[in-house]
Amino acid sequence: MKKEDKFYITTAIDYPSGPPHIGHAYEKIIADVIARWQRKKGKNVFFLTGTDEHGQKMEKYAALSQESIEDFVGRMSGKFMELCRMLDISCDDFIRTTQERHIKAAERIFSRVLEKGDIYKGKYEGFYCIDCESYYLERDLKEGNCPIHARKPDWMEAEGYFFKMSKYQQAVLDYMNKNENFIMPKTRRNEIINRIKEGVRDLSVSRSNFKWGIPLPNDKDQVIFVWFDALINYISALDWPEGKRFETFWPADMHIIGKDILWFHAMVWPAILLAAGIELPRRICVHGFINLGGEKISKSKSAAGTDIVELIEKYGSDSLRYFFLREFSLGEDGNFSEAALIRRINSDLANDLGNLVHRTLTMVEKYYQGKVPAIKREKLDSELLTAADMLPETVEKEMAQYNFNQALAKIWELVNAANKFVEDTKPWVLFKEKKAEQLGGFIFTLVYVINRVREQLAPFMPQTAEKIRKQFAAQILKKGEPLFPRIENVS
Repeated sequence: MKKEDKFYITTAIDYPSGPPHIGHAYEKIIADVIARWQRKKGKNVFFLTGTDEHGQKMEKYAALSQESIEDFVGRMSGKFMELCRMLDISCDDFIRTTQERHIKAAERIFSRVLEKGDIYKGKYEGFYCIDCESYYLERDLKEGNCPIHARKPDWMEAEGYFFKMSKYQQAVLDYMNKNENFIMPKTRRNEIINRIKEGVRDLSVSRSNFKWGIPLPNDKDQVIFVWFDALINYISALDWPEGKRFETFWPADMHIIGKDILWFHAMVWPAILLAAGIELPRRICVHGFINLGGEKISKSKSAAGTDIVELIEKYGSDSLRYFFLREFSLGEDGNFSEAALIRRINSDLANDLGNLVHRTLTMVEKYYQGKVPAIKREKLDSELLTAADMLPETVEKEMAQYNFNQALAKIWELVNAANKFVEDTKPWVLFKEKKAEQLGGFIFTLVYVINRVREQLAPFMPQTAEKIRKQFAAQILKKGEPLFPRIENVS
């Protein structure tokens, strides 16, 4: 397979200081749909996710849980692995930054940049947020608080090591100007370009006030700054530098991240790669936040009814996948509520798709003893069949722009057209009047449409697509339980 036929996609690796929330689920769902779509197109896909397990904050939360840090990290990382399983996330690997393969790669990158003369010893000072594990300038604070965690940071001063990130300011800008699609959406691209133009400071890349990290190769009293360490996962998972995976899949075709960590991916990561002599990734896709009552969901700010595991167990993974992909526009913030989820389930999934599948199976069973009429597609002509034939092209146009909600809207236009086709055709009348040829064409058309819908739906709702495939692949079709039972007694 040619290099251009590969597609390497990653999520940000999650910091497992607490259990996963729906924001983590949203990012993984986005990446999974893209990965499945690229596989559907015949690409050789490598899809990576994982956990970022070092840092002072991890020491803090392990102590609060009264566990050893190794036990705490292992237990919490397991929750993120389980989330991937529950959501049908088709990742090819799950990287943990405490794994030996990652530690070796991080040490090697640090040593390479050090030997190049791009790391030096100095004194760092500033406002430090332990939850971000990052320093802030006073101008970056919001009313004296961390802009992400809304807590007052501590003033810290210490000796450590710095990466000459300022040296790569212009090179990173040049790359962005040469590759206009490097950051999407464009609003985020413009935001980061303006920030870089304001001036880039050298980056503090070591810490000496805690031990849970990767010791510096040249100074065992200090550990590598968690962000310098964590970003390297994107190549350590590919067995950089000699691994076959690295040779096959690097550079990354897409990093999927949240807007709060764009600076690290758009400036810090490219600068590290440039210093290490490694090709830069091709695209960074930035999604918005999921809000509850206007506030971003986080480990510290969640609400009753938003536990992601409980939601999956209650409503099913495909219902949640559909809701996030249909309700939100990529790059923009969106609001979550259980009531909105239930409305989508009842309206789009139960009334529209589920009803179409159930009533079609019922009619095949009733009118043809479970056997679909043997009719060739070319012998029938209707607007509905033409729309079904055009669906792959229609959906692809939206997916090329990562418009997941619009791609699903196009699929649902066909679903709704098929339901209207039933009401307009009145098959019960055709059966009563013994119009066998018309009834056979009608049934064939519905089954044909459902199969086209199922094919396009597979990356978005894999379990549902597989259920439909099995139902319509049987020698004798029989109606079973509805795909999506209506949820009653909704307040």
